[in-house]
Amino acid sequence: MFFEYPKFLYLLFLLIPILALYIWREIRGQSPSLHVSSISPWRGPGGAIKIYARHLPYILRFIAFAAIIISIARPRSSQDFEKVSTEGIDIVFAIDVSTSMLARDFNPDRISAAKDIAIEFIAQRPSDRMGIVVFAGESFTQCPLTTDRATLINLMKEVETGLIEDGTAIGNGLATATARLKDSQAKSRVIILLTDGVNNRGEISPLMAVEIAKTYGVRVYTIGVGAMGVAPYPVMTPFGVQIQQVKVEIDEPLLRQIAQETGGKYFRATDNTKMLEIYSEINKMETSRTTVDSFPIYKELFMKYAIIALIALAMELFLRIFILRRIP
Repeated sequence: MFFEYPKFLYLLFLLIPILALYIWREIRGQSPSLHVSSISPWRGPGGAIKIYARHLPYILRFIAFAAIIISIARPRSSQDFEKVSTEGIDIVFAIDVSTSMLARDFNPDRISAAKDIAIEFIAQRPSDRMGIVVFAGESFTQCPLTTDRATLINLMKEVETGLIEDGTAIGNGLATATARLKDSQAKSRVIILLTDGVNNRGEISPLMAVEIAKTYGVRVYTIGVGAMGVAPYPVMTPFGVQIQQVKVEIDEPLLRQIAQETGGKYFRATDNTKMLEIYSEINKMETSRTTVDSFPIYKELFMKYAIIALIALAMELFLRIFILRRIP
């Protein structure tokens, strides 16, 4: 325990002359006296107790004043704790939102599974800044880099197909994600690019976007989503929405090249479980540097001394009014 304002403790020395004066008055017999015809009421055990108890209110007041002075000095206690500080990583999700992401080879579909698993990944990395870029026929930033997990997760939940013109502009998506990271001061800058198609739109070619990412030291992990060949897909018919097998294609050579040239890795997700394993592997590969610092946690103790003072004053008042009453 220590005191925030220790100089106030010097006030305790004022109690010494006050106590000495009280003792001197008792010894010299200068206390008020009363002449009575008989002292028989004070001869019994109860009378003797009251004789000595007359000092109790003064003792209680003395204790109260001492406790008040200690409270003003603000006693505190401290305990050392270890704090884990991390050197965060800046991560941008580049997510394909073309209509092909509605295929039902994932549960419930590709886009929903991608969002749900990405949200789990976000929750596991509290020290990193993250952002979201979506792309289809073009690309835009859904969420800039932020450490606000609640906002990031809410904006991730709002990602859906139909937000922009259909198509698959992988180059645009990668370039926009890189633009979000180019001014980053983080030691590690990462893009997780997720698509289920072949680049067929956009003003920026994927290979040009790769060169831009390499210029800014951005590492790209690519994820090819879905089965090869055919996949169940909801199709509107005169009889309502029906699930039909449609042809799908993923440009795996391109995704491998993007990952290889930027120092990342290519993954293939064929179902929810596999996608979850991919994010877990990326989570392990992109570890934050951790340092351990020691810092004190303070606890205020003045309240208990204030309570002691309050109780002592209340007891003194009770004794003077109901038990040790004085004759005016």
